[in-house]
Formats: sequence, structure tokens, C-alpha cells
Amino acid sequence: MDIKEYFARISYRGSHDKPDLATMSDIFQHHVQAVPFENLSIHCGESIELELEATYNKIVRKKRGGWCMENNYLLSWVLKTLGYDVTFLGAKVYVPELDAYPDEIDHLLLQVELDGKSYIVDGGFGMAYQLWQPMELISGTDQPQTPGVFRFQEENGSWYLEKVKRKQCVLNQSTSTSQNVENEVCRRIYFFTLQPRDIEEFRGCNAHLQTAPDSLFVTKSICSLQTADGIRALVGWKLTEIKYNYRDNTDLVEIRILADEEIEKTLKEKFNITLDKKFVPVNTSRLSLF
Repeated sequence: MDIKEYFARISYRGSHDKPDLATMSDIFQHHVQAVPFENLSIHCGESIELELEATYNKIVRKKRGGWCMENNYLLSWVLKTLGYDVTFLGAKVYVPELDAYPDEIDHLLLQVELDGKSYIVDGGFGMAYQLWQPMELISGTDQPQTPGVFRFQEENGSWYLEKVKRKQCVLNQSTSTSQNVENEVCRRIYFFTLQPRDIEEFRGCNAHLQTAPDSLFVTKSICSLQTADGIRALVGWKLTEIKYNYRDNTDLVEIRILADEEIEKTLKEKFNITLDKKFVPVNTSRLSLF
């Protein structure tokens, strides 16, 4: 594993001599705009390994993406290599349709201590709730980013990540769904504690999410990538492209349903992904990702 090879993968050409906030933020933004959040392996008959070298080969050498445990595991290696103080944390992702959190942790994120402050670095959430910058770990303070306004709320040692939602202008409304989530003003994304975690604690979660019949990742094939001014996502056959804040605090949303023969070309052209095995799109869950 070579840090220069990783930098080439994310097209990062900045300095990395000093482990400061500006460097970390720049590397992080390059990562989320180069490495898709995706679970396509599950729908190609491949298993997702929780091994750093396997993740490195997949994301850096094969130019694939990954889910939280892959993206953030790789980012932890990058940041530690550059001299940052990094800790694994575990979160539970909010399910709006159920208004509930799971019983067990199902999301890996990173805490970075820097110049006497704590930051959350999470390059593995994807879709429209992906951070574009590290967030300072302070409660109740709005932290505006290009995707929207994020903030943490701390309650009795539990930290909740929220995003204030913008209005949306959907060009072809007929293909949009989930009215119950469209009316949200603010979305809780996940909650976590500051209990340090070991990567071994995520092995059960990594296996469960790719095998359980009711897992979102089994019932939906997902590939999302942050762009210069928004996000594009392929969920099943539905391609959604969002331009953030294109006018008056409103996001522009364009949705298209692809034919089977368009999938492979779209993955290559929109996400720079070429798969080794046959991919079978899936979208049987009603849970909303936006």
C-alpha cells in the first residue's frame, strides 16, 4: 500500500507535509468526489472483505468504491500515515420510515483529534447525506457545507448528526417517491457515542449487512458519487442527479429510469466503475435514501 498511489486515485496533488485541518479537509473532499459509496459487490456475487489490504486493492487499484467500513477504514489508514490521531467510532443509522434506530451499530466513522479539537470524518455515508468536509464535534452549532447545513446535537453522551434539508425542484416528479420523507425539514442521520471501537467489532455488522434478507444493502443496489456541485446516484435502475443549491436554497433533482442495457455504460461514464462480474440491479426495499 502506497500513499502516493492513493493520492493518484483521488487526483490529490496538494501538499501533505503538515497534518493540519486544511490538508485533511482537502484530501477528504477529493476522496468523496473520486470514490463512490457503493455495494455493487453484493449484487455481483462477491463478498465484501473487512481487510485493509483487500479494501486498498479494491478502491485504489481496481478503482471501485465501497461502503462505510471500506471507505472509512481506508481513510483511517491514509490519515494515520500522514500523522493524524484517528479513532474508530460506531453509529446507528436512523430509519425514517420506522422512526427508529437499529439495535446494533451499523456504521463506522472516524474521530480525529487535531490541535485540541475533535473532528468527525465520515467518507462512507454516500447519497445526499454525505459530508463534504470534516465536522467539528460541537453540539448545537450549524456547520454549513455545500450539500446543506449539518449539525450535531449531544444528549446524555449520545451524539446525533442532523442535516437541514433544502427544497427540491424535481424535473420529472412522476418518478419520485416517499412523500413522508419529502416533507421533512430536518433529518437525523445517525447517532453515536465517543466510545472507541476496534475494527474487529465491525466484523459481525459487515457480514450481516451483506447477507440479511431485510438488509437495505441486500434489497437495494446502490452507487453514489459526490460531484463538483452535487451528487449522482444509481439505485437499482433509477439514476438520480442532484445539483445543490442551484437557486434560492433549492436543489435541482433529475431522475431517469435506465434500461438494463444502459447500466454498464452508466456505471463507467458516471461513476468510473467497471465490474469484473455480472451485475444484477436490485431495488425491492421501500426505504428512502434521499
